[in-house]
Amino acid sequence: MKLIEKKPIVMILVGVVGIAMSSIFVRYSQAPSAVTAAWRMLWTVALMTPAVLLKGSVRRELWEMPPRLWGVTVASGLFLAAHFVLWFESLRHTSVASSTTIVCTEVVWVALGFCLFLRGKLSGKAVVAILVAVLGSVLIAWADFEGGGLYGDLLALGGAIATAAYTLLGRTARKTLSTTVYTYVVYATCTLVLAATCLVQGQSLVAYGISAPIVGLLLAVFSTILGHSIFSWCLKYFSPAFVSASKLCEPVVAGVMAGFLFGELPGMLQILGSILILTGVLYYSTLEGKVRKR
Repeated sequence: MKLIEKKPIVMILVGVVGIAMSSIFVRYSQAPSAVTAAWRMLWTVALMTPAVLLKGSVRRELWEMPPRLWGVTVASGLFLAAHFVLWFESLRHTSVASSTTIVCTEVVWVALGFCLFLRGKLSGKAVVAILVAVLGSVLIAWADFEGGGLYGDLLALGGAIATAAYTLLGRTARKTLSTTVYTYVVYATCTLVLAATCLVQGQSLVAYGISAPIVGLLLAVFSTILGHSIFSWCLKYFSPAFVSASKLCEPVVAGVMAGFLFGELPGMLQILGSILILTGVLYYSTLEGKVRKR
């Protein structure tokens, strides 16, 4: 552990690979998107539950949560469930590179939502960054239109917007709640919503062989625990702007993996669109980092 603390950049690399592998794992699942997502969250909640229930302070915080915070946190879980279903389904209709890159536009929609619903303001430079990212999305959609991947791009865009709503609600809830309590309630809500979605659609969690629970476990361990949780840990050693920028490596790493595993080679328009999106999001993240420092 001391070695890792001396070189925390190693954990950044682990986190990038962890989140990049999520799109690859989803491709190997033979179950519908809602079933795969449900298994991911079932395993995540199962792994978190012992740590939550065995800690007295966490149990007390859960018990004493006011109704308003329950409402905000449950709503956050609903949007997270929507994100998983939309994004997982997009991977069935477009390339891994296009899907993961478009999902990275989350920060753009967070910025717009912050202005529309939380009375925030955007600088002129931030608007330029957002327009560059939007232009990149248009180029990818244009490139995928002839190849039949436009529907997948739109699903990925919906997944990005759902994540933005989840993030904005989380920003409100986290002003009061601890990370453990917030994530546990959100993940539990997300699990229940996904299980109910499967039930309504007539999809059994155990009707698609062993691949769904195995993929769900891999997603929970690698993408959630060794991915997103590690990035949270890295905030102790790096600035939020650097951590956010590091996540932008996901489409690149996932695209390279998909190229080797599935033979998905992006065209020039897709590459140009991806560069524009990542440039816009990186520039906006840098602006956000400067604002936080001030």
